[in-house]
Amino acid sequence: MQVVMIGAGYVGLTTGACLAEIGHSVICVDVDAARIDALNRGEMPIYEPGLEELIARNRTAGRLHFSKRGASAAAEADAVFLAVGTPARVDGDADVSYIETAASNIAPVLKPNAVVVVKSTVAVGTCRRLREIIADGRAGLDFSVASNPEFLREGSAIQDFLHPDRIVIGADDRRASARLEDLYQPLAERGVPIILTGTANAELVKQAANAFLALKIGFINDVANLCEKVGGEIEAVARGIGLDKRIGKDFLSPGPGFGGSCFPKDTRAFAAAGRKYQAPQALIETLILENERRKIALARRVLSELGDRPQGASITILGLAFKANTDDVREAPALTMIPILQGAGVTVRAHDPQAMAAARLRLQNVSFFDCPYSASRGADVVLVLTEWDQYRSLDLREMSALMKGKTLVDYRNLFTPGEVTRHGLRYVCLGRPASKLPVGAAIVARGGKKRKLALGAPSRL
Repeated sequence: MQVVMIGAGYVGLTTGACLAEIGHSVICVDVDAARIDALNRGEMPIYEPGLEELIARNRTAGRLHFSKRGASAAAEADAVFLAVGTPARVDGDADVSYIETAASNIAPVLKPNAVVVVKSTVAVGTCRRLREIIADGRAGLDFSVASNPEFLREGSAIQDFLHPDRIVIGADDRRASARLEDLYQPLAERGVPIILTGTANAELVKQAANAFLALKIGFINDVANLCEKVGGEIEAVARGIGLDKRIGKDFLSPGPGFGGSCFPKDTRAFAAAGRKYQAPQALIETLILENERRKIALARRVLSELGDRPQGASITILGLAFKANTDDVREAPALTMIPILQGAGVTVRAHDPQAMAAARLRLQNVSFFDCPYSASRGADVVLVLTEWDQYRSLDLREMSALMKGKTLVDYRNLFTPGEVTRHGLRYVCLGRPASKLPVGAAIVARGGKKRKLALGAPSRL
């Protein structure tokens, strides 16, 4: 099938490469000429495991191309995918102006019976609006508009596309649904369920699904807070919850709050839709507020580890991306927490395997290091914010020797308390009992006052 992907950002680029992988001829188009030139040189504008190899393979096979000429490409397409940005407006709703412009631009060149497929996450009713825009721009054209929401997780997007839980096809006419069924036939033959529904339902599925997953994250963070108060262990509690088939084990790990391009934007858009149609989504409204409050509270918790006078302290941040296996820092906890630490007079040093280039554009007065050990040299506190496997395998003995202070704050629970304290470090984590002080240990507050705690006594979190 001849496919054109309007938009070569994260979703468009990954989806286009994967559609080529299952046998279709794909042209990815973008208004950013520099991006298209880079892709034609084999340079990746984003980091996604396996994507560079996937693109190279399908370019060599002649199934994947990149172009700046959207109109001429769309003129030959059986399916034109719209994967342009839909940023959040001030009220939280999705700004669909870019996708409306894209629809208007392709209307004059669409061939009869073409199907325009909305891949971007949009507000309910957008497909119907695009149908009107195209009809106004091309009177008498026989065409269809469909919704095909993406469920790609950054860091595992290729796996998610090629082995999805389901494929949602939202269409209000049989031609559109049949065209997309043909498109995804190679995946359907592997047993992937295909859900056929209307465009409005498909648009709601995406936002509602992400809102529900975000709720699981917010819930387990609240449970972790309770575990800390009563001496519980969040891993045991989460496992006991997650083995219930009605609940499932995914998204039940405590952390510093969700970020990225999807959950924050989609929860706000879902809440905005509730307000717009007088069907308030009270749980989601509360979740949005609590997620931001958590980032702030956990930053202040780090400051509390420095005593009454944090000025002049040095804190090393390990992890700037909002999650592992991506270079995306959009709404990452680090972007909220680092300015709070700096506002208290703390010097911030940082490392991330992939996201430092993006973080440099968002953060000021941060020293970046190519090695986590170099970043930790002389630090009073080391703070883990992203669950990179590289951090799981850190040599804690070496890190302890390099640090000035002896506090490791782990907001991803990458380690067990025993392995941390064994190397002379105080361990602050989420949803677990307080770590024990190693024999002979003492905590020195920034004010210079030495506080020696009874050996074996639980330390304050």
